[in-house]
Amino acid sequence: MSVMHKLKRMLKGHEARAGKVVDKAGDLVDKKTRGKYSGHVDTAQKKLKDQLGADQKRADDQDNPPRS
Repeated sequence: MSVMHKLKRMLKGHEARAGKVVDKAGDLVDKKTRGKYSGHVDTAQKKLKDQLGADQKRADDQDNPPRS
């Protein structure tokens, strides 16, 4: 079983939170490198979110806002 498969199983149901963590980690890397690799970091963030399903979960949440 691959590491990515294990991560997906562990994060099932928490995709939105995983996406926030990926964003924070990318921001930290950008800060430490003073933005030198921001293009690479952005690409890595997008690919990781796609792999984890974080972007899909956020899109679903936006399509169905909570009812008041």
